[in-house]
Amino acid sequence: MIFTATPDGFLDLGDGRRARCALGRSGVVPAAEKREGDGFSPAGAWPIRRVLYRPDKGPPPETALPVEAIAPDDGWCDAPGDPAYNRPVKLPYPASAERMWRDDEVYDLVVVLGHNDDPVVDAMGSCIFAHLRRPGYLPTEGCVALAPEDMAAFLKAARPGDVLEIRL
Repeated sequence: MIFTATPDGFLDLGDGRRARCALGRSGVVPAAEKREGDGFSPAGAWPIRRVLYRPDKGPPPETALPVEAIAPDDGWCDAPGDPAYNRPVKLPYPASAERMWRDDEVYDLVVVLGHNDDPVVDAMGSCIFAHLRRPGYLPTEGCVALAPEDMAAFLKAARPGDVLEIRL
């Protein structure tokens, strides 16, 4: 199945229902033009790799996708030039890395998307996820963000091999 996010801020959940979503603060850009830290969501069809969740916030989500619990020392390297760029790391990490165990609830559920991961190309963007939205659907740094109830519906519908497409 292809779940499609459109630049007007909606995600097709695959059951005829569209859910509101937040995208990058700078908008959507062709993936070849995506750069680290630019605030754009990369246009393209991104394989859904796995789901990460905070075990202290509840049980694993209901999904057919691979699921992994995160820990307080989990991070994701966002430092161009580092050998672990766009890969999970343990904190503290000597290069810049996004903290996955956050004080807000944005990363309580994270869907890892296959953007710039096979192979990783330096500085072409890291940490492109589907995650929970901030209040008011504030823009993301390049991810797709959903309300908790819409994330639950998305995860219930998603299967291994599915993709999340971000359209221009």
